[in-house]
Amino acid sequence: MPANSRTTAPPHSRFSSSTIKGSALMLGSALLFASTDIIIKIVGPAFRVWDIAFFRFGGGIILIIIFFGWSGNPFKSDNLRLLIIRGITGALAFLALVGAIQLLPLSSAIVLLYSFPAFAALFSAVIFGERISFLQIVCIIGTLVGVGILLDFSPAGNLLGQAIGLIAGMFAGIAVCLIKKLRETNGPVIIYLYFCLVGGVIALPPFVAGPILPVSARDIFLVVSLVLLFLAAQLLMNQGFKYCKSWEGGLFLSSETLFTSVVGICFMGDPVTWHFWTGGGLIIASVVVLNSTLSRPPPGTEG
Repeated sequence: MPANSRTTAPPHSRFSSSTIKGSALMLGSALLFASTDIIIKIVGPAFRVWDIAFFRFGGGIILIIIFFGWSGNPFKSDNLRLLIIRGITGALAFLALVGAIQLLPLSSAIVLLYSFPAFAALFSAVIFGERISFLQIVCIIGTLVGVGILLDFSPAGNLLGQAIGLIAGMFAGIAVCLIKKLRETNGPVIIYLYFCLVGGVIALPPFVAGPILPVSARDIFLVVSLVLLFLAAQLLMNQGFKYCKSWEGGLFLSSETLFTSVVGICFMGDPVTWHFWTGGGLIIASVVVLNSTLSRPPPGTEG
């Protein structure tokens, strides 16, 4: 046997089955989340944020009980405390994002939200002791820079709005860290169920104070589609965290901005600029390089 036979792996072994599964699940989730962005854009100002939030969370609870409640008690878990904390952090991330959108241009708010992979990497290292290589740090920075270029980000000068946007990214980063931890002993359904429960409790009071319901067939179709797409996207994301680290999943999810831009250009008449080609190319390149560094799946996810 040659002396270097133990150190030289076949080219195809660089990509394990878990790596491919994680990548596919996260990219599919990003595509579905991009679809929800487009529907929300089409709905426009007809519904308040609280209305959309209540439809998402309330509809998610109903669908989970209908589709998965027959197999047993969907609320049963040994990690109830962590599930509630994840629900709170996710809900706070959503509320902070709404506040940032109200104070900043939409692109600025989204870019600040997509700082969450960096926060996920930080909290993964501090809380769970995950190691991050220099190349992976470069990929994180490259992805964030790509998102900024893609959305033509420029500071709006509103310090309060920028602070709230960063808070949204921070809580989103904590949430994906907790999802990764919860996936060790919990399925994707129960994680989303408790997220919807906590979010629904928070959204219920302002919704009840002045509810706006869909009346036309168009609005009903869009709202139902929104609920279904959110459910599918969230389940894919939660399942994807079984096969990749929290901050790696965040990088894959950042391709949501690219998918949204493609649809905007092809169907909504958005201009094709150098921001799209440069930012989108940098995002994809960073994700590909990151993926090539994954020589084995995270511990405990083999098979």
